[in-house]
Amino acid sequence: MFADNLHSNEGFGVAQRGVLIFFLSAVILMAILGNLLVMVAVCRDRQLRKIKTNYFIVSLAFADLLVSVVVMPFAAIELVEEKWVYGEMFCLVRTSLDVLLTTASILHLCCISLDRYYAICCQPLVYRNKMTPLRIAMMLGGCWVIPTFISFLPIMQGWNSIGIADLINKRKHNKESNSTNCIFMVNKPYAITCSVVAFYIPFFLMVLAYYRIYITAREHARQIGMLQRAGAPADHRHHHPDQHNTHRMKTETKAAKTLCIIMGCFCLCWAPFFVTNVVDPFINYSVPGQLWTAFLWLGYINSGLNPFLYAFLNKSFRRAFLIILCCGDERYRRPSILGQTVPCSTTTINGSTHVLR
Repeated sequence: MFADNLHSNEGFGVAQRGVLIFFLSAVILMAILGNLLVMVAVCRDRQLRKIKTNYFIVSLAFADLLVSVVVMPFAAIELVEEKWVYGEMFCLVRTSLDVLLTTASILHLCCISLDRYYAICCQPLVYRNKMTPLRIAMMLGGCWVIPTFISFLPIMQGWNSIGIADLINKRKHNKESNSTNCIFMVNKPYAITCSVVAFYIPFFLMVLAYYRIYITAREHARQIGMLQRAGAPADHRHHHPDQHNTHRMKTETKAAKTLCIIMGCFCLCWAPFFVTNVVDPFINYSVPGQLWTAFLWLGYINSGLNPFLYAFLNKSFRRAFLIILCCGDERYRRPSILGQTVPCSTTTINGSTHVLR
């Protein structure tokens, strides 16, 4: 990756610096514009505002937007300049915001998976009882409050540096270039606690939820195949509840494929960083700084990736994006008759449309 020469003696050449600046700027710009687009789309589109899942998506987009505005630019400046010039206190604040916002982003993805589990694997009545406005508000609050206990509280108190303070100070000061770096190193207890809360527990819940969704969707796909092979009689074709059941099965099958893509991108972006975060303290902090930087920016990329997954995989978001980007072109608006002819409610699955009776 482009961080391979970080902290090298020779530094970046002109060409390398130019490529690095272009890459980092593209990642930051993609994250800012993409997440802004998601937030504006939900705020402007009345149909999207009706869908409970989109409350999590907007909050997720806000967290990712803050990552791209507050965290990424300073990390990019340090990477390009190969030094930290904003002081020790702001280094702690920036690091705390980094941990808080990226953890909040991951917890939002976990909540979305749980929301989809109740919507797809349970009866519609169960979903409505589980996902009340109060429960949604509590889940959203948890996504923002829980990360503070592994970010600002321990980092500002220095709990993460207990036992390794001398090593941190040694790496913080670069004697060869007479510069200072914003070093964030963690001891074994903090590495395990932080990684478990920020990644491994959400990851386990997401895998469990998406596995149940996959099993449910596969069963419904089997039922669709049986109906198609048997051939539906005339009275069945005109029986609306059965039509809605079949349509629901199809959308759930599509949702399972979409969720696999979302889950795959999440794992690809964050697993390398959190595996390394746990392993490094147990191998005497021997992981190269260049590898740390590469894994960290791979995680940052996840903050700019979700909006594009919505655009390509979700018709409702794609239509809303086109309306915004094309200045309200009427060609992309929903036909008004649609709301009158569909007697069932729709909800967005992170990249698909899901129908509930």
